[in-house]
Amino acid sequence: MTTVSNKPSISVTAKKPENSLCVYHVVYEPTFKSIIFHHWTECNLKCRGCYCRREKIDFSLLPDWQVRLSTNPPESPPEVLLSLSETLKLIEGLAIDRAIFIGVEPTLDPGLPRLAHELKSRYGSYNILFTNAVSLPDISDIDEIIVSLKAVTPELYHQYTEGENRKTLENFRRIYDSGKKLQAEITLIPGVIDAAEIEEAAKFISSINKDIPLRITGFIKLSGMEFRAPTGEEVETAARLAMEHLKTVNYLSGDMPRVGEPPVRLF
Repeated sequence: MTTVSNKPSISVTAKKPENSLCVYHVVYEPTFKSIIFHHWTECNLKCRGCYCRREKIDFSLLPDWQVRLSTNPPESPPEVLLSLSETLKLIEGLAIDRAIFIGVEPTLDPGLPRLAHELKSRYGSYNILFTNAVSLPDISDIDEIIVSLKAVTPELYHQYTEGENRKTLENFRRIYDSGKKLQAEITLIPGVIDAAEIEEAAKFISSINKDIPLRITGFIKLSGMEFRAPTGEEVETAARLAMEHLKTVNYLSGDMPRVGEPPVRLF
């Protein structure tokens, strides 16, 4: 059973432009010495299957997360965002080997580069960014980037996100050329982003380098949405198609057991 701590006794403030940061949720994983920062921003995409608008709490803290996602109504924005100084005070004294930045969309947080820099300077952390890569901030202090491709076929990408994927694909190449460690991620949604589209994503990735890993995530049923979760066989079929083009293809299942100590909610 996961234990969730109370909010810390530090003072928190409303958003301040002069100390700009959009962190609303912080989780620490003791086994891996990992700190996870959740950033709340107004996303530059409108994905039809967005998880962030259905659940603000890190899934690792929720033993019933699949049930919650399938029943939760849309979430309202958080009432409090931590400033940079508050965030750094919150994590004082922790052993931190890895820092992970996730969304809504962390690249739109103007304080992200400064936060990554402070973590690198103070802890020597290995910094990992999850992003849709529509835009990129200063990534000097980011060590690894995981890009959610959504789709590579322009029409399909637009249908799913209401956006255009030209910038995402350009930035994917730009990240690779920068020498940063790079991974790709795509969600399998039957009838929307299917196995054929995932194979197209694998072809795009292999055109840059076949060694770039791809992670396939099976969609999780969300309340109020007609999309269904894929079967294990459907995920495996998509993975087999992707493996015809890439050396490393992984896929996630909601049934995988958790490894290590329970995570701790810091904020």
